[in-house]
Amino acid sequence: MTAPLFLLPAGSLGSVTPGSSVLVDGAEGRHASGSLRLQPGEPVLLSDGSGAEVAGSVSSVAPGEITVSVETVCRPDAPTPRFVLVQALAKGDRDEQAVESATELGVDEVVPWGAARSIVQWRGDRAAKAHRKWEQVVTAATKQSRRHRTPVVAQHVTSKQLAARLASTSLALVLHEDATTSVNDVELPSSGEVMVVVGPEGGISADELAAFEEAGARVIRLGPHVLRSSSAGPAALAVLLARARW
Repeated sequence: MTAPLFLLPAGSLGSVTPGSSVLVDGAEGRHASGSLRLQPGEPVLLSDGSGAEVAGSVSSVAPGEITVSVETVCRPDAPTPRFVLVQALAKGDRDEQAVESATELGVDEVVPWGAARSIVQWRGDRAAKAHRKWEQVVTAATKQSRRHRTPVVAQHVTSKQLAARLASTSLALVLHEDATTSVNDVELPSSGEVMVVVGPEGGISADELAAFEEAGARVIRLGPHVLRSSSAGPAALAVLLARARW
């Protein structure tokens, strides 16, 4: 079984080297010593979300914390191209399901999009609360999948703001059931950013689609079936990541 991964504060592992000791406290320490009941000698993984891959073993356990003896440290470059999922807000927890799966697959950033046909809209205090929830989903999925690089949760965008960002990316792909171009026909760039746009339950409006195409986005389909908003993005990312990284 893969050793558990504990996420520490951003930048906290920048100077760690083999032979160092790292204290894991706070919520992660309570989870390690309480829920998991880790014992000295057991292997663990550490990350601060920046890509640092730290492996070691528990050297001591105290209430609410563990101390880890570092054995190996690896700091690989960020993978390229960079993959971004633009997920339209959806009712229930379908958008969160998409974000969770995308994180486990290896997405680098998720962008919450308030589409014209999104039933759910983020405004005021609700926007801040919903954004924090997406960050929590990403963090939990990062730990579960043993990732050492935590995806960015971008700020909520409108359709106009999204079109502006699509215009500046290396490759923008909009999933649409009426498209004639297959995802397999798309040539991926070797660097830069690949953005995958997924609409809400009601679909992407004609005006939005026209604006995205004008910004340079390509409209593509995954296959013969219509997928839910919660599964379309992860399915597309799986196909693209298999070609680019796996």
